[in-house]
Amino acid sequence: MEAVTAQTRPIEPIAIPDLSPGLVAADRPDFRNADPASLLVDVKYQRNLSGRSLKLIRKIVSNWDWAAFKPPVCVDVGGDLHVVDGQHTATAAATHPGIALIPVMIVKAEQANSRAAAFVKHNRDRVNVTPMQLHYSLLASGDEEAIDVARACQLSGVTILRQPPAFAKFKEGETLAIEAIKSLVKRRFIVGARKVLDVCVEAKCAPVSSDVIKAVEALLFNEEYAASIIPENLATTIRSASPDLQADIASFKLAHRVPKWRAMAVVYFRNTRKKRRAK
Repeated sequence: MEAVTAQTRPIEPIAIPDLSPGLVAADRPDFRNADPASLLVDVKYQRNLSGRSLKLIRKIVSNWDWAAFKPPVCVDVGGDLHVVDGQHTATAAATHPGIALIPVMIVKAEQANSRAAAFVKHNRDRVNVTPMQLHYSLLASGDEEAIDVARACQLSGVTILRQPPAFAKFKEGETLAIEAIKSLVKRRFIVGARKVLDVCVEAKCAPVSSDVIKAVEALLFNEEYAASIIPENLATTIRSASPDLQADIASFKLAHRVPKWRAMAVVYFRNTRKKRRAK
């Protein structure tokens, strides 16, 4: 067994004094191997495959990895196995020409309403992985895009939080806008992304939001703005965060029906001291 280190933590029980534990039934789930093409889906409570479903299934099939496999949860109904959770995985396995059998977990739910309730619990009673948590997982796996994002943030002094701070009290330079930063790095690479994030940090943004990232990127790189913008002056404008400035942003957004980041870009541009034109 691997020793507990600074990079690991043990699973420990949590003291919850006001909680009454539910009754543990004797019929624990068991496992068996099954042909994925033999599994059934009850359409009374499960949706049909959508466009997003097909995209996910293509991804699973093309990147099949047993280390990432989660056994579908099924119920034995008169010898037939009904999938309660995991129809995308089952469909991908049935689609993959190299997969004949997959392990499935069998739970007891003899009545149709019990199976529907189990489906709800599997899809409701879970903590979804956040984009920030996924970023750190990708970073630990050596993913190149995640490494580039981390590098751009490190060079600029931006901190990607793993979860929202208590009472939404952000410190300067903290962010949850991982998707905006990923897109920024894809478009501008590390060097360009750093220019944008540097302005956000110098402006003492707390948090560094997706809107301010998009606004600063537009001002530094769009032809209509970039020629006359000085990054230090832009940071000073954003840092001022005056009520009048915020009111102008809200008014422009409403009047012109544009996204907030675009309104921010226009108002910041108007209020930032420009480069002097050469005579």
